[in-house]
Amino acid sequence: MAKCEEGYLCEVCGGDVEHLRDSALYLQFILGWIDPETLHTRRELHIDCAPVLAQFIDDPSFGAQVSVPAEFAKDNLDGQFARERTAEVSRAYRRLRELDAMPDRPPVIEYLLPEFASRWQ
Repeated sequence: MAKCEEGYLCEVCGGDVEHLRDSALYLQFILGWIDPETLHTRRELHIDCAPVLAQFIDDPSFGAQVSVPAEFAKDNLDGQFARERTAEVSRAYRRLRELDAMPDRPPVIEYLLPEFASRWQ
C-alpha cells in the first residue's frame, strides 16, 4: 500500500486512527499544545494509547478505562492542577467530538479552543 493510502497510524499500537474524535494529536492541538505549523510533522496516536492525557477526560461519552503509572496519575498530582487540567482537557475532548460530527469542518486553525488560539496568532 502506498504511504498516502495508509491513513493515520497510531505510533503506539500501529492501528488506524480512523476518526478525529479518537485523535490524541488533535486533542493536544485543540488545547494549543501543538504549533499549527508543525501539526503535519507530528505522529498520530489514539487517545486510549495516551493514558497520561486520557486520564484528564471527564465526559460520559469517553468510556475508556486508562491505567496510568502512579507517578503520573492525576490522583498523585497537585489537586488544583488536576482539576484545572481535567476541566480544560474535557472541554477540548468535547470540541474534538463536536468537530468530528461536522459534515463540513472549519479550517484547522479554528479547531483550537478560543482561549488557546491567541498562542498561535
